[in-house]
Amino acid sequence: MEKPEFDSKACPDCDAWVSKEEDKKQPVKPGEMEESRGEASSSSSSSSALESLGVPGMEADDGNQRKTPGLGKTVRFQVPPEIVTTAAVGSSEGSFFQGYDLEDLASSSLKDFFEFDDWLDITGNSVVPVPFLPEDKLLRKKVLTPGKGVCSQPKSGQEVTVKVQGMLEDGTIIEKDPKLTFVIGDRDVNQALELCAPLMQKDEIALLITSAKYAYGQRGRDPDIPADASLLYELQLLEVRKRPSLQSLSASDCIRIGSQKRERGNYYFQREEYQDAFQSYSTALQVLSAPASVAPTPEHEELRGGRVKCLNNLAAVHIKLERYDDALETSSSVLELDPGNVKALFRKGKLLSDKGEFQEAMETLKKALKLEPSTKAIHLELSKLVKKQTGDNETPKRKPKPTQNLGESLAPFPKPLKKNPSGIPWELLLAAIVVAVGTLMTSMILSARN
Repeated sequence: MEKPEFDSKACPDCDAWVSKEEDKKQPVKPGEMEESRGEASSSSSSSSALESLGVPGMEADDGNQRKTPGLGKTVRFQVPPEIVTTAAVGSSEGSFFQGYDLEDLASSSLKDFFEFDDWLDITGNSVVPVPFLPEDKLLRKKVLTPGKGVCSQPKSGQEVTVKVQGMLEDGTIIEKDPKLTFVIGDRDVNQALELCAPLMQKDEIALLITSAKYAYGQRGRDPDIPADASLLYELQLLEVRKRPSLQSLSASDCIRIGSQKRERGNYYFQREEYQDAFQSYSTALQVLSAPASVAPTPEHEELRGGRVKCLNNLAAVHIKLERYDDALETSSSVLELDPGNVKALFRKGKLLSDKGEFQEAMETLKKALKLEPSTKAIHLELSKLVKKQTGDNETPKRKPKPTQNLGESLAPFPKPLKKNPSGIPWELLLAAIVVAVGTLMTSMILSARN
């Protein structure tokens, strides 16, 4: 199956279905969903880890809009008033953790913490959710106040609430949340926090040092975390509980949580972390599919619309991961929920065309064209499909040279004659021989006469 030429940089909530050629000719038009939002630098006491992303239903003030570097997408960061106040007063407010002051540690270089002997290496530990990570001393913790025993440690899949404060090497506080709530394994927070949580006991206070590898990587997090930044966290595990049962959630809760998970997927998609985006979109789809459809209420219509968005985004992720059959199946699932979804029709038609199923591809693309006759990308793809059907787009095979068919003896151009080893042309040698023979014969005839 030929690799489809989808735009490699588009966010799934924008025009990821537009082909490369057309994307260069026309401006990107708005997709079905809102602009994706990046992570917030911090959140209020009642917010969760997902709410700090600026998810739907928690709109940020327009004055807090910023641009994500290199992506050109508008990102809204939720900056609660109490966080703005904290940033303004600096360290004069006092320690976030009673008895411990994270800023006192800023006098030491964060590189030193990676070498201290009294710190626990988290990578390579069999307790963490990803036990195959090799020990690299890039993610370490130190217990400041012991907790309530090993039996109080959380496990993967459980929901935890953590008091957290994080800073850069220069002492800048970049994250501060008294009740950060997330499910271990759902990738709702950065990998450092998710891997550290199973190693903490209830009420334990610990320090966590992480390299950029397990935090925000080479991209950083605009506007407060630079690229390749190591971070130092101070953590306290407050609560451990079972994650909420999907069957116990109301339709409105499913819409809220599903939207949060989808927005997290958008965040990963823009960072080109497609496996994490796939996990977030899959979880969102599972949550949005939980409530049983009893009657066509507005909430159930909103749930259906959320499932359509998640499936479309999953199809975009499958294409990025070159799983084209999965992308085709997911696009078909979109059309089962929304037969008039032009994005899914176009994507399915293109995938079928590249797979060689021209008749079905033609029917699918014609449906998309009927719904949006002014979209040039659909016209372009239909034109390509017609050429494929007629064979006009096949590259003519290169004819072999006559020597390859008839042998070297019948080459169309005669081979140049080899020169005499002495370097004298053979014509001059022949003439010299003739002159020499003629001179000898003349001399013999004259001698005979005398």
